[in-house]
Amino acid sequence: MLPTSRPSSVLGPEARAASLAALKATSEPGAELDVLIVGGGVVGAGAALDAVTRGLSVGIVEANDWAAGTSSRSSKLIHGGLRYLEMLDFALVTEALQERGLLIQRIAPHLVRPVPFLYPLSKRYIERPYIGAGILLYDTLGMTSGNSRGVPMHKHLSRRGTLRAAPSLKDDAMIGSIRYYDAQVDDARLVANVVRTAAGYGAHAVNRVKVVDFLRAGERVVGARVHNQEDGSQFEIRAKQVVNATGVWTDETQAMVTDRGQLKVRASKGIHLVVPRDRFQSTVGLILRTEKSVLFVIPWGRHWIIGTTDTDWKLDKAHPAASSQDIDYVLEHVNKVLKRPLTREDVEGVYAGLRPLLAGENDSTAKLSREHVVAHPVPGLVVVAGGKFTTYRVMAKDAIDEATRTLDEKVPASCTETIPLLGAEGFKAAWNRRNRTAEDAGIHVARVEHLLNRYGSLADEVLGLIEADAALGNPLPGADDYLEAEVVYATSHEGALHVQDVLTRRTRISIESWDRGVAAAPVVARLMGGILGWSAEQQENEVANYLARVEAERLSQQQPDDESADAARLGAPDIVPLR
Repeated sequence: MLPTSRPSSVLGPEARAASLAALKATSEPGAELDVLIVGGGVVGAGAALDAVTRGLSVGIVEANDWAAGTSSRSSKLIHGGLRYLEMLDFALVTEALQERGLLIQRIAPHLVRPVPFLYPLSKRYIERPYIGAGILLYDTLGMTSGNSRGVPMHKHLSRRGTLRAAPSLKDDAMIGSIRYYDAQVDDARLVANVVRTAAGYGAHAVNRVKVVDFLRAGERVVGARVHNQEDGSQFEIRAKQVVNATGVWTDETQAMVTDRGQLKVRASKGIHLVVPRDRFQSTVGLILRTEKSVLFVIPWGRHWIIGTTDTDWKLDKAHPAASSQDIDYVLEHVNKVLKRPLTREDVEGVYAGLRPLLAGENDSTAKLSREHVVAHPVPGLVVVAGGKFTTYRVMAKDAIDEATRTLDEKVPASCTETIPLLGAEGFKAAWNRRNRTAEDAGIHVARVEHLLNRYGSLADEVLGLIEADAALGNPLPGADDYLEAEVVYATSHEGALHVQDVLTRRTRISIESWDRGVAAAPVVARLMGGILGWSAEQQENEVANYLARVEAERLSQQQPDDESADAARLGAPDIVPLR
């Protein structure tokens, strides 16, 4: 029977209610889903899109918010990983570079864009040919897919040329450099965009729904029992196959089913600092070698993102905390090459994330695998783990390939390499007419560019909100880069359910503003409340919760080690909706 209405990519409160109803209906005889995805990070979102574009019936549930875990706390790079060349992992690098080209050129040109980096050289004679050969190989591997690389080729620079590109570097910090290109992305926006795209093809997507157990028929997994964290209800979702894409929570999720043949995932903590762009002069990013790994200095709008660390983490996975020691480590290493050292006072924002690494015998997380593995530990359950953000589409494809292998009907092959995300179609044309759009809307062209770089061709929908209500064109307090309309759009179209969803993921105000979003929080609560039907008490609760979170994070960053930082961060309770 043909559907009575076209699926919608809008993830507002009405769409959430409809998806909940559709998932509850799967418990009726013959109404089970083909595939249920557990986990709303980039891999889970990618798996939902992969499955639904093969013609399967799909549901995806996320215990918190879309991209609330690792997928919103990365280095925000789409890259092959230069350091993996040194490990001779050519297959991983080649695969990642192929995906980088696809994302830049076809899948998400509005969210993924090239960024130049300098690799400073400090040793005469030996280093330039050695590093140069590696970067040449890096560029060459990016062309093996038959797709355009999407970025320019590398170039050797003298010391003078290096200082012209990055005047704030110490004169004696290098003898020259090599400029090469990778790409950057707003990771959380990409994930929300993938989820919305999947919903537009018919997937039932619901956040704040947590799996509490798996349903069994003998040995076989036939669905999941879930807890709706917004209203406290529980219900069952039935599916022919369940895909566990829960990242650093893989071990805990698997343990609900079996302790046999489990994939083992270890969490590695990486922290990043955000500093204002004017703290040092450079037209390019930097990649610096450390004794453990590499340190990136990444251009990020009016800011720099500096990171990362690579340390084992065995504490709370939902809220990894950056300690004072972590912050000092990053500052110490970046200051080795800067004329004017950065201090704690220069740091606007700090964030910490966990990489899901496939565990091995080696004790060092820096040496654990970034490759991914797909397993079928029991009938009806597929587990995907490991990997890196850049290769999410390949991981998703492999997981759905495994899930569909045992379905009765013949399932088409993956086609996501041809599927542009929402906002990608027409983006270049919209960019070319941005001056005219600004004139028509009566706003500065810089505002239009900001919207295009966040929403692509869907920027017209945000501008439409301002046209309907001019007050929504006002910037948010303490966060001039963002407009009130973006809060409304995040709530009505992008599935934001709480103030922290908007301030930490739909926008990046929590790391880009000096007050970390404290001044904006009441305005955000008011705007969200109008759409979600919050009472005055609920709005106050949301603001108080967000302020407690900010205070706990600030306190954790003053602690000397992981244990004390973790205890401080856990001082702020998770949001509990008023029912």
